[in-house]
Amino acid sequence: MILILFTVYSYYVNEIPAMQLTIGVMGSASHLEAENIKAKAFHLGEIIAQQHYVLITGACPGLPYKCAQGARKQNGMSIGISPALSLNEHIHKYKSPSDAFDTIIYTGSGLMGREVINIRSSDMVIIIGGQSGTLGEFAIAYDEGKLIGVLTGTGGITEQLPALVASLSKQTGAKIIYESEPAKLIKKMADYYNAEHFRHPSCFCSDEIDSKNDI
Repeated sequence: MILILFTVYSYYVNEIPAMQLTIGVMGSASHLEAENIKAKAFHLGEIIAQQHYVLITGACPGLPYKCAQGARKQNGMSIGISPALSLNEHIHKYKSPSDAFDTIIYTGSGLMGREVINIRSSDMVIIIGGQSGTLGEFAIAYDEGKLIGVLTGTGGITEQLPALVASLSKQTGAKIIYESEPAKLIKKMADYYNAEHFRHPSCFCSDEIDSKNDI
């Protein structure tokens, strides 16, 4: 089994540079964020598009929507992962936008259920502002060993994450980068991902390989 996994990984590893990497932006869906934070989210979307990454969000209002609008302004690709079953439900039940996305994936999983899909569809994850829902997405990303960027100075849970992370003893392979400027954050994350993090299997896969080695 280990040989098969290694052979499959070796077969596809050289294809990685040809892929358009995905960046998931997770944050507050509130309409009440300060204008300077909304502007920072918009600029983050612009930078993601300019660097030719694919943006993934929860297709929600608030800061992720501002980010999607920024990506749209720069003709970037934006994918929304909706909690709804259909466009009608997306707009009317969840009161969510649809105009800033190239495509929306309807999960029918509800607000909490779609979080796992958000994270697993993202090569890298950025946290901006956010409350309990965003904290849940951060926890999933951390447990799954993702490369996580925290856009500091955006309020919400971003202010609490350094202390929270310091209290965690579980080693998952996750790497967290803190930065207040969107362009610098993307640059630091891209450099680390391309040099190191792309080599890391997901937490699930590494656990699976370790268990096979123990047999």
